[in-house]
This record gives sequence, structure tokens and C-alpha cells, in this order.
Amino acid sequence: MEKMEPPSYTSQPYPNPQPPMYPHPQPPPSMPQPSMPSPTVHVITATAFGKESQHLICPHCHANITTRVESAANTKTHLMALCLFLFLCWCFTPCPYCMDSCLVQKHYCPACGSFLGESTN
Repeated sequence: MEKMEPPSYTSQPYPNPQPPMYPHPQPPPSMPQPSMPSPTVHVITATAFGKESQHLICPHCHANITTRVESAANTKTHLMALCLFLFLCWCFTPCPYCMDSCLVQKHYCPACGSFLGESTN
């Protein structure tokens, strides 16, 4: 009985695989390649807004402006009016809506109308 040796694994019985028959499609050279827009960097400096209008450069439209200030009611205003109502001072309930210390001042850009910030009381 003759012993057969196992096949050698170092030699390849088949030739190297061929490249695919159909290469990946390439866009035609006449078509322009889309270009990625360069990223825009916005630098916003922290500004503490007060009750008065401020002179600054708008971060939205980049105009040199003096802010437009509008007073508005906030949670503090509503709570003060509620407390006055609950303590039977009904005639004084509208007073917090007329007092600057209970209102918040909101700053807007007069050029583009963007909200820039509000006063921190």
C-alpha cells in the first residue's frame, strides 16, 4: 500500500483572481466635480446686556449698530402680580407690569431685527 502525501498548501492550485470585469463607474470628464463650501466661522463675544442700549457689531448681519431695547414681562413679573393678587391687593396687581425692576429689557439689532440678548437683573 502506497502512502499518498497530502496536497501542499504553499502552492496555489488556481491562478491569481482576475480584477472585476466591470470597474467602478467614473463620472464623465465633462461634468464639473462638486466642490465643498469652505466652513464659515462666526466669532461671538459674550456681552452682558444692561438696561440701556449698547454699541456693538451684530453677530448676524455684521453691521456696526446701537441696540434697540424693548421692555417685556417675564416670569418674575407674573409672580409678583400673582403674589399681590393672592394677598388681596387687587388694585396693585398691574403695578409689576409698569415697573422697570420687574421687567426684562430685550436687545435687538435695528438693521436685521435679530434678537441679541436680554438684561440680567
